[in-house]
Amino acid sequence: MVGPSSLKRNITLSRGKSPLGEFAARPLVRKRKKFRWKKASYKRRVLQLRRKTDPLEGAPQASGIVLEKVGIESKQPNSAIRKAVRIQLSKNGKQITAFIPGDGGLKYIDEHDQVLVEGIGGAMGGAMGDLPGVRWKVVKVNGVALDSLIYGKKEKPIR
Repeated sequence: MVGPSSLKRNITLSRGKSPLGEFAARPLVRKRKKFRWKKASYKRRVLQLRRKTDPLEGAPQASGIVLEKVGIESKQPNSAIRKAVRIQLSKNGKQITAFIPGDGGLKYIDEHDQVLVEGIGGAMGGAMGDLPGVRWKVVKVNGVALDSLIYGKKEKPIR
């Protein structure tokens, strides 16, 4: 026969080490605060790790110097060599890879040019489409918008 004492024992076994009762609120809150730190999402948010590991340091745009032109193979099922550049940021010296948008945009960018980069627009600040690991795109070259260079509206200034 199952009596009230055996039911109570089953309840106490299943709840683990959590306190129970009228004065249990503070220990429960303290315990929850302690175990919050086990969650990676909480730790990243509180310690602001995304901003600290971001090469642009939380800024929407950054300028840098072109080190080299690179071709990046696109992910499956696509087959292409996407044009990109390796850039050294002037604010902190970190190197990033930035995509060159537009048809023939590579012609207007040379080594040692100063470029302005911004986020490429991928999910959660990450890569976009079939470009693996590329999180930024080139917006300006030597102070002139890359779009105006491609469409022939402006000429690239000689530095």
